[in-house]
Amino acid sequence: MIQHQQVNLSPYMAIYDIVVPKDNVLRKINDLVDFSFVYEELVDKYCLDNGRNAIHPIRMFKYLLLKCIHNVSDVDIVERSKYDMSFKYFLDMAPEDPVIEPSSLTKFRKLRLKDVNLLDMLINKTVEIAIEKEIIKSKSIIVDATHTQSRYNQKSAKEVLVDRSKNLRKTIYQVDETMKSKFPTKTTSDVLEDQIEYCEKLIKVIEKEEVICEFPKVKEKLNLLKETVADDIEHLQLSKDEDAKTGHKTVDSSFFGYKTHIALSEERIITAAVVTTGEKNDGKQLETLIEKSMEAGMEVDTVIGDAAYSEKGNIEYTKTNEMKLIAKLNPVVTQGNRKKEDEFEFNKDASMYVCKAGHMAIRKARTGKKGVATNQTHTYYFNVEKCKVCPIKEGCYKDGAKSKTYSVSIKSNIHKEQIAFQESDYFKEKSKERYKIEAKNSELKHRHGYDVASSSGLIGMELQGAMSIFTVNLKRILKLIG
Repeated sequence: MIQHQQVNLSPYMAIYDIVVPKDNVLRKINDLVDFSFVYEELVDKYCLDNGRNAIHPIRMFKYLLLKCIHNVSDVDIVERSKYDMSFKYFLDMAPEDPVIEPSSLTKFRKLRLKDVNLLDMLINKTVEIAIEKEIIKSKSIIVDATHTQSRYNQKSAKEVLVDRSKNLRKTIYQVDETMKSKFPTKTTSDVLEDQIEYCEKLIKVIEKEEVICEFPKVKEKLNLLKETVADDIEHLQLSKDEDAKTGHKTVDSSFFGYKTHIALSEERIITAAVVTTGEKNDGKQLETLIEKSMEAGMEVDTVIGDAAYSEKGNIEYTKTNEMKLIAKLNPVVTQGNRKKEDEFEFNKDASMYVCKAGHMAIRKARTGKKGVATNQTHTYYFNVEKCKVCPIKEGCYKDGAKSKTYSVSIKSNIHKEQIAFQESDYFKEKSKERYKIEAKNSELKHRHGYDVASSSGLIGMELQGAMSIFTVNLKRILKLIG
């Protein structure tokens, strides 16, 4: 039966006072956060009167938090919890207690965290702590989106296995080149099952070499390959990440994966986040980010962002709610009325429109004469060869047409108030705060593995986002307290 964790009566608990110093980050997190909110959220996911006792949900959640802090596999985080006393202290274990089976973490993610809005719950908890500690004093939020590549990155499951098995072999050759003669013959088949079979043979050969397996760089790559094989056996029908979509960073560069739209206080605490597929428009998430920040307890009177957030609807929304929008106008983004608004969205990084199918315009031209009564337009030209085979071309592209274009009116004087506001000292001063969110995005990617999705699917990406943001917020709160 799941109950609140009991006080541990082990005679060895005093060891923690000796080996886990007061300034240890895990000790600080334990002191800072009352994790009972996790129990209250997840207790309904357990059967309380049938079967053997489950591992306590707070402990399972803390395992996931440790995994996020250290950015390693399930197997490696459990292995370290056997001997790292700071881990055992954080997990509310006695020094002599056995650790969990790594497979339990997979089940916990899939069964216990299913249908739980973990992203909002964890962000709201950290914002609540920050407000209680009087850390958040500003009334401004900074908004931006960060890109995360799909785990499969437009590769088939077989190609991912080929890459990861190759990386593992290369790492082992650095330790012992004679292992080449022991490895199984590589398969030349294009069938996923054959590649899985090869990887399983490779894993068995390597695991027999106990000395080589003890090298950390070998162990991490081996565990990663094992997790990938297990995932592919379960999802044999999956050729790539079906939720991921192609997004565009610039005209010439794109990515395949997801976007996390983030709101950040001036104190660098993330106050809201929305995870979407990669092709979604940044500006469309502004209202949601503002409302989520306010639900978390933030007072918002100023919103700071780039030109992607200066579209007409956002200016009207912030004005209606008596907020100041620090986002420079873009004459293309702020068109006002245009045809088929829902079918074509503007990508501010590439300065091009993207159709509903995710295809970006290949060039644009300015049409119409200056100084006449009618407005000039920007006409965007799409690759007609893609339109011919597009599965959703009906009503958009007419068979036989030699071109496909989309035109928008240029109305440079539509936002006179905003244009005047852009010249104010307040606007210019607040614009300087934008760098903070770029630094936060960099921290998520380079310190917590947020540059690549750890699993496939939008749900998996939301879980990864929840744990990563919870981690960076806690670290920031501890730094500001210190």
